Amino acid sequence: MEEARQLIAEYSRIHQIIEPWVSQLPNGIALQDKRHRQTYGELDVSIRRVSERLVSLGIRPGDRVLVVAENCVAVGVLVLALSALDAWAVVVNARLSAREIDSFLDHSGARRAFYTHGVGRDADAHAHRHGAVSESWPGIGELAVGPLNEQAVAEPTSEDPRKQTAVMIYTSGTSGQPKAVMLSHANMLHIAQVIRTVRRLSPEDKVYGVLPMAHIMGLSGNLVGSLACGTTLLLDDRFAPETLAKAILEERITMLFGVPVMFAKLLDWCRSTGTDISGHSLRTIGVAGSPLTPKLKEDVERAFGMVLQNNYGLTEMAPTVTQTVLSDPRQDCSVGVPVPGVDLRIVDRHGADVAPGDVGLIWVRGPNLMLGYYRDEALTRETVNADGWFNTADLGRQEPDGAVFIMGRTKDLIIRSGFNVYPVEVEQALNTHPLVIQSAVVGRVVEDNEEVIAFVEADPGATITADEIKVHLRERLSPYKIPAEIHFMAQLPSAPTGKILKNALKDLAVELAAKGGEERRVAPGRVN
Repeated sequence: MEEARQLIAEYSRIHQIIEPWVSQLPNGIALQDKRHRQTYGELDVSIRRVSERLVSLGIRPGDRVLVVAENCVAVGVLVLALSALDAWAVVVNARLSAREIDSFLDHSGARRAFYTHGVGRDADAHAHRHGAVSESWPGIGELAVGPLNEQAVAEPTSEDPRKQTAVMIYTSGTSGQPKAVMLSHANMLHIAQVIRTVRRLSPEDKVYGVLPMAHIMGLSGNLVGSLACGTTLLLDDRFAPETLAKAILEERITMLFGVPVMFAKLLDWCRSTGTDISGHSLRTIGVAGSPLTPKLKEDVERAFGMVLQNNYGLTEMAPTVTQTVLSDPRQDCSVGVPVPGVDLRIVDRHGADVAPGDVGLIWVRGPNLMLGYYRDEALTRETVNADGWFNTADLGRQEPDGAVFIMGRTKDLIIRSGFNVYPVEVEQALNTHPLVIQSAVVGRVVEDNEEVIAFVEADPGATITADEIKVHLRERLSPYKIPAEIHFMAQLPSAPTGKILKNALKDLAVELAAKGGEERRVAPGRVN
């Protein structure tokens, strides 16, 4: 715990984490993308110059600043420059719809918006729609600057890093009212220290950063965590298996963290092209963001010749809650034990601790717990109790040795004829089929009951039927867990992080029922 507090004791703002590397490693590469790169010495200069430019554009302490972007050096510099001004960085993914971007602008009360319009067509379209003007910025290239919001009201600031918001992350960009998570500098610094001590990053490492910085894994785990350790962060704006393979074999990255589907797609591409990735320089690979299945873990470990680490976190925890330990590799799909400083409980619906090994709600607390939801005190009070315990709404169990297993979201639990069906268990069984790349299981309400509906993304060149998969499942699951229907999709609907959008699949399941509910192949539903 004392180790994990070290960065918070040393620094009060996230932009300060580069200070030791500016003096010790000025020529070391800090950030690199397809167009630009910055050494630690250059990054220090860029932060100062961009901060001055932001002030000239009317940015004040306490202002919210929207950054509509794909991963690139410019985003990293902007986040750190805003930290130097005590303004809030609100990074949102340029691939979101016009409605979503507009709702974030409105909800955040942003002073200005900036657009990485030279990186992908999406940011350029949003910039054009909002009347943003392209300008050349020192060290980071072209950025489009949106109009000044004269009505924006700056929030109060604090010298205390535990009270000053550093970044704000939107967690509901695909449906419903926006939910904005306020994370303090201390929240982010704590996670950076966890990465420094648990992952053991050093200046010799090169981290692959394809997870969007519009999401907490990319912003906290990759950007802040990497820079705190003096590493090189290689940024990529879009995931493609061939690009990842090149980063592994040619760029010689040493650290690779992503979502499970990223690894699944990479292995599928390697099989189809005959690419061997065993000759890599990686020393750590890991996943988070969605459930890991035993088959994928086994396949990845065979391909890479090393253990695949598993992690669990939430935006509200900046994000890390548990990690598997490098020195104690696991054969199962546990997400490991709580990281230093984080407390975890498994409780029943009344808040009482359940017996070890029993399934219950996951409650967590720690120095990385958010300040709250912006402009929603009621929701903050509803999810964080008076003792500081955050109700994750996730279901899990913790074994006597402390290992945590995630069973799914409370809202995703399916109650079939009085029996609990955890979607992750069915998905793991589905994914053991050699022709299944990934799957998603949802519940659909029928007369006084729920039924299990599965969506499967299979090997593109495979011929497979629902009946064949059901035969496979009957050897692995109880009868009440077998899906009533199995639908095939060329691509499961996903967010930019690769996380499967269960709400979209629930809606699709209802739509298919209205059309007769027969098992069928349905159109891909990627949400960009």
